[in-house]
Amino acid sequence: MFPFSPPLLYSCTCRLDLSKALEWSTFHSSVYDAGIEYSVTPGRSGRYTVNIWKLNWAAASQRKEKKYAAKSFINMQTYQERSCGEMKCGKSASVSDESLALPEPPTGLTHECGVFGCVSAGDWPTQIDVAQIICLGLVALQHRGQESAGIVTSSGQYHAKEFRVHKGMGMINSVFNDESMKKLKGNLGLGHTRYSTSAASEEVNCQPFVVHTAHGALAVAHNGELVNCSSLRRMVLGRGVGLSTHSDSELITQALCLNPPDGEEEDGQPDWPARIKHLVDLAPLSYSLVIMTGDRIYGVRDPFGNRPLCVGRLVPLKSFHGNTLYSSSNGGDSANVGPDGEEGWVISSESCGFLSIGARYLREVLPGEIVEITRHGVRTVCVVDRPADNPKTAFCIFEYVYFARSDSIFEGQMVYSVRMQCGRVLARESFVEADVVSSVPESGTAAAHGFSQESKIPFAEVLCKNRYVGRTFIQPSTRLRQLGVAKKFGAISENVVGRRIILIDDSIVRGNTIGPIIKLLRDAGAKEVHVRVASPPLLYPCYMGINIPTREELIANKLRPKQLAQYVGADSLSYLSVEGLEAAVCHRMEGKDSPTAGHCKACLTGVYPQKLEW
Repeated sequence: MFPFSPPLLYSCTCRLDLSKALEWSTFHSSVYDAGIEYSVTPGRSGRYTVNIWKLNWAAASQRKEKKYAAKSFINMQTYQERSCGEMKCGKSASVSDESLALPEPPTGLTHECGVFGCVSAGDWPTQIDVAQIICLGLVALQHRGQESAGIVTSSGQYHAKEFRVHKGMGMINSVFNDESMKKLKGNLGLGHTRYSTSAASEEVNCQPFVVHTAHGALAVAHNGELVNCSSLRRMVLGRGVGLSTHSDSELITQALCLNPPDGEEEDGQPDWPARIKHLVDLAPLSYSLVIMTGDRIYGVRDPFGNRPLCVGRLVPLKSFHGNTLYSSSNGGDSANVGPDGEEGWVISSESCGFLSIGARYLREVLPGEIVEITRHGVRTVCVVDRPADNPKTAFCIFEYVYFARSDSIFEGQMVYSVRMQCGRVLARESFVEADVVSSVPESGTAAAHGFSQESKIPFAEVLCKNRYVGRTFIQPSTRLRQLGVAKKFGAISENVVGRRIILIDDSIVRGNTIGPIIKLLRDAGAKEVHVRVASPPLLYPCYMGINIPTREELIANKLRPKQLAQYVGADSLSYLSVEGLEAAVCHRMEGKDSPTAGHCKACLTGVYPQKLEW
């Protein structure tokens, strides 16, 4: 249910075309421009209940087209709007196929944000292209956010009054070009790629946020979502600071500009580490931050370590042997290298892009740790402890399952090896006789290989993904909509005809993708299709940076595995257990025997690492 009770504007019961029902019946979708949220819930005898709630009417009141919002979803017989913002609707409504020609529904969890920073070593001006390194680093983090991107660079002056900034909506390659990159020349900088969680997808919310303080410019890039945003907002506003957006990332930026509780710093100079520590004390969850002042970068991770952050070093490109990068500790121009031969240092949400930019993974930023990166190196400023009554860390376990790229390293192990181990455990828990093990590309492939190895059933590809079909490529006709995901996937018939297939997927969120895939395989001649999910069922929303706003979105809350198998057309369906996922994650994890080691499994168990504030 909703964490609050929004007013119900409209409700009706109607018939929908079966293919449309399968597509729209299992999720909620927010229409942010109109401030409307709606749901379509399956009922008996092919009838469906349609509900419309008002969630963000203040935002909607600024849009001239708001009175057409509900009509764009449901072709109502009567509709009128009152001046107070309430709506009255007729008692009956008809739904036509044309009226539901909407953008495609979300098919899975929405990724978080990605942060990246770079500081060149040695004397400045540097010889390396800092902005280009940041841009390539963001490309490697593109899977974490595709709505907007931005880069901010600094010349390296201690009290720099101005930063070079370029931000925009869209993917990395559409936001940045040669001209914009030339304007971003600098000796250090940070970047951000965004998916919105707490604020709308608009250019005003693009990160990094830059503010101008009495001590120079300050830039902040944030991954996560504050669980105590409301109280922190009240505190900042109470100190006389204005906020121009609803983004908690801007809130963090403004909170850093406030003096720490001890008052003015000595000599009137800002004590940024003290201010950052004060912020960490105020906001326990959930964030990884990259903060830039004039001549240095700070990396910050919340005390529970809920969001990832790691550090790497840029090495001189001396030689390549095969696909392995070799570097010399004393190579390059001595004036432009660090104490161990580095050309600079990088900090990132994930390590997956390090090799492609000539960097080597150094280590993770510890939970609660504040690191300072200058042209002289990386040092720990301090580590903020967790509460004594809640000592365990809470790294998001779904980074392993879904969000992270498979070549990233968390807790001393590669994500790919954890996903393979999930497949092995899944094979032990939910074995079924079959001829072929395969995956929904590419998210379930590692787990499928692990399942195949453990079960001794050969792996073969049965689906081919079309990587060049975008959501707005065509306005599909009724016939194409009935084909579901046919335009996204093709079946490799030679591996399908007459065979019993075990199909591995990494997760099932709303359940509106797996059904059409199973139908595609049956149309291609599959004898049986058994679905195995390499994660436990998602049952609860996440309030720490993942877009799962309501329990009604989650198909596992509506249908048990046997019911879901029947619903999507599978011969059987099983999930990995919570205990099995924990075992797979901890199989090779560094520090797994520590009494403080732990993971956030709130979306699976409903147990959150910190009390939530509403």
